[in-house]
Amino acid sequence: MPLAFPITNGMVRILKAGGQLEEFKQEKLERSLLKAGAGRTIASEIIGHIERELKEGMSTSQIYKHAFFLLEKKDKPVATRYSLRRAILELGPSGFPFEDFVSEILREKGFTTEVDVTLKGECAKHEIDVVAYNENKLMMVEAKFHNELGIKTDLKTILYVKARFDDIKPLTFNYGGVRAFNENWIITNTKFTESTIGYGKCKNMIMIGWNYPGKGNLQDMIEDSGLHPLTCLSSLSQRQKGELLRKGIVLCRKLKDNYQELESLGIKKGGVDEVNKEIGLVCGL
Repeated sequence: MPLAFPITNGMVRILKAGGQLEEFKQEKLERSLLKAGAGRTIASEIIGHIERELKEGMSTSQIYKHAFFLLEKKDKPVATRYSLRRAILELGPSGFPFEDFVSEILREKGFTTEVDVTLKGECAKHEIDVVAYNENKLMMVEAKFHNELGIKTDLKTILYVKARFDDIKPLTFNYGGVRAFNENWIITNTKFTESTIGYGKCKNMIMIGWNYPGKGNLQDMIEDSGLHPLTCLSSLSQRQKGELLRKGIVLCRKLKDNYQELESLGIKKGGVDEVNKEIGLVCGL
């Protein structure tokens, strides 16, 4: 049942990350809050509060920050899950390669993986972000990271990925046995353009975006595997997150119960327990 908070002052347009204006729709905010785990009462309160503050031209980033601020007061672990998409963006400045993150997710799903592989096709050498395989599949995976939410993976990118696959597909390689690649994947932390989706479907490519497809998208894969980046934790400061990332500690689950690392950040026992509790609730550990 949709939440009952209609806007009373007519249509209000908000500014999307890509620079376009579109009508504010409470259903989108509702879906994101509920998907993060907020109860309907809390979601209703937040939506009502935001609608009272809503102004023409307000950015989606401002709306997110406002919603996060309110949600964090109500339920910290849910606020952490709500911030997941932007937490992935924060990996960019840290220098942690997105392909390593994708590799971790695929390993959690039962694949053996190799990162940054160079393979010779029929006509040229190609750099592959991730090679993933199990008994039945041998996949080449393009991990496309964008450092802004408004940037979409376009047709030019998927044409390149398809051309590379076509050059490699006729050959065989020794990954879990000598065989040819049989799946071509592209995974991005943002969205695909409509033309990219149309082409990928036509060519039987596996496309995983932040919210594409409806089920089995990148958000689902992260939450199902519990591989949340530590950048989503609200119990750590930006300075503390930066120090951990520089040490190569990126995933929440690798920080869980790591008292030595947490204490090295100057966090006292009570604070360490708070971090561990948040990790447990967010990652299901």
